Amino acid sequence: MTDARLRRGRGSLVVSFFVQGVTFALLVTRIPAVQDRYGISDALLPAFLAAVPVLAGVGSVTAGRLVRRMAPGTLLRWAQPVVLLALLGVGAGERLWHAALALGVFGLAVGALDAAMNMLGVSLQRAYGRSIMLGFHAAYSLGGIAGASLAWAAVRADVALGPSYLAVVVVVLPAALLGSRWYVGGQPRTAQEPVGRPVGVLVPLCLVMTFAYIGDATVSNWSAKYVTDVLHGSEELATVPYNAYMVTTLLGRAVGDLGVRRFGAVAVVRGGAVLAAAGFGVVAGAPGPWAGVAGFTVLGLGLSVLVPQTFAAARDDAEVARLNVFNYAGYLVGSPLVGALGEAWSHRGAMLVPLVLVLMTLRYARSFGVEPDRYGGGHERPRTVDVG
Repeated sequence: MTDARLRRGRGSLVVSFFVQGVTFALLVTRIPAVQDRYGISDALLPAFLAAVPVLAGVGSVTAGRLVRRMAPGTLLRWAQPVVLLALLGVGAGERLWHAALALGVFGLAVGALDAAMNMLGVSLQRAYGRSIMLGFHAAYSLGGIAGASLAWAAVRADVALGPSYLAVVVVVLPAALLGSRWYVGGQPRTAQEPVGRPVGVLVPLCLVMTFAYIGDATVSNWSAKYVTDVLHGSEELATVPYNAYMVTTLLGRAVGDLGVRRFGAVAVVRGGAVLAAAGFGVVAGAPGPWAGVAGFTVLGLGLSVLVPQTFAAARDDAEVARLNVFNYAGYLVGSPLVGALGEAWSHRGAMLVPLVLVLMTLRYARSFGVEPDRYGGGHERPRTVDVG
């Protein structure tokens, strides 16, 4: 495989990650508009929101089976348009069952898409012989910032949900389809090939993935409420923590590959865990709203490296699909757990739970060093890769 082909494959996957970041941000930032459009009650809304990660887990497991028959690139090529069309369905429906169907399709397709994207990312990293995985997730973070900004602009301009989604999809869908022509990496697995390592071997990586997403869900769902209700900040200031978190997540991932190449994956994971725990500590003990914002900002730097490096530690497509399930498990557990503890005990005390869980990553950090030569710290691997 030529260097030019690898560069095209890497660039096309960056586009895919970016588009998915835009897509997901457009959905989650417009949840109030979706609720108003379909008349979804406050009591019913959590069921709708919980169904998406549950179905995404099903989609990820299904992807692990599908790649025995088709290349991950082929799966991604078809899954991404389905996700975008499902987003359009969310914005265009009129009845409650329309929303349920569109969100159901979105969940299943996004699980397959996330798994396939990370399968290709791991395959390309091996072909390069050095860490490039965090760069793909940086593109996702940049897409999330872009998507959230577009959603804000649509609300400010009073653009309805359906037209605002359509305006974005007609731009990004052709870009994703065009980029999919150059996907590189992975072939269907034969029936005789082993499917990943034993589940027990993956337990440390699964736990790290879960802990990271519990932390992420805490920031996504509770940072604004925490700043207003606990730290007595203004509603305007309450919009700052998540934006700051997203920016530092992007920065951490943008430079993370350099850190892995210089210091190794184990050191980067440990450093990220310590930074994330420090961020939660600052949030829990913050004397005022700006100190809380500072804590959430540090959190972004720390958590940013954990998920990409967990995927990078996978040895094959089956392991990527399994690890991806714990992405959704952490997100599904994180918000209700922290919310329930906050109501029953203390909102400040609830922030100590993700702090402890993230610190537990230190115990499992050695699991990220099983193949030290992969990241350029030892001998570089040959640049060979199968075409999907």
